[in-house]
Amino acid sequence: MGEPTEIQTPGRDDAALGRTGGSVQDQGGSPARAVDGSGGSTALTGAGSLRRRIMAQRLRPARPRLWFELGLIGLSYWLYSLVRNAVPEQALIAQQHADWVWHLEQSLGVAVERSVNHGVNSVTWLIVGMNYYYATLHFIITIAVLVWLYRSHPGRYAASRTVLFVTTGFALVGFYFFPLAPPRLAGYGFVDTVAIHHTWGSLASGAGASVSNQFAAMPSMHIGWSTWCGLTIFFLAERRWVRALGLLYPAATLVVIVSTANHYWMDAVGGLACLGVGFLATRLVYHRWAYQFPQIPASWQTHLPEQRLTAVGAGHRD
Repeated sequence: MGEPTEIQTPGRDDAALGRTGGSVQDQGGSPARAVDGSGGSTALTGAGSLRRRIMAQRLRPARPRLWFELGLIGLSYWLYSLVRNAVPEQALIAQQHADWVWHLEQSLGVAVERSVNHGVNSVTWLIVGMNYYYATLHFIITIAVLVWLYRSHPGRYAASRTVLFVTTGFALVGFYFFPLAPPRLAGYGFVDTVAIHHTWGSLASGAGASVSNQFAAMPSMHIGWSTWCGLTIFFLAERRWVRALGLLYPAATLVVIVSTANHYWMDAVGGLACLGVGFLATRLVYHRWAYQFPQIPASWQTHLPEQRLTAVGAGHRD
């Protein structure tokens, strides 16, 4: 992920395909061919076709279609919300898990969440701002980064978007198998900052609590998504101050989720673990890290001649 982006020269994609004659070879070194008759010929042909399509996608990423991406993102978020909120709210088990997490943190001497929650809550303007941050930026910045990727880095968009989708999918597994009461519901003296300050816009407390799974705290997708945004900005932005803001965003989000008593810091560890799985899964599929794809594949350059083709991290502007 931190390695330099591979720079493709015009024709490199086509040459890579040409070396194999546009086909994919099986383990024996012979091209996959259809065989007349019955038996495994259809499966062999289908497998060969699938391998060719995967190789073509790796070497020549398809241009994202706006209508498809909008529909895919909308459908994915709808399914995410549906599955997340359909997970049974197992209050007793969620409280038991909260007891385990809190006692573990205390035994390790890192149970700082309650002190941070009370300290920040004493500064009204600050905690109210954090409540709105928690309720809104989670969606706004993630969508903004996806739009920026689509417009400015179309060659990297598909792989980067796949990281986000895989991360979210693994988070749903965590919500199902490890329901966890957030600190504000755990009964350890935390302050529910949304309820106390009557902040609008959050599904964590108030009227929104009736339509949102209150025990989907582990892992924290506020951390998973914000870290994905931060890394994307850090590796792909040109200006140093923008890259610095990219790294500050997940750090600020960690402070917010703890201060508002919506998560333990261990939930953040879970979110980072899901993100790691997302990056690794995408690496296995595409055979390179998401940010190592060319900004614009060589086969597109005739259509977009003025786009930046330098390596990630090169030629920064202050």
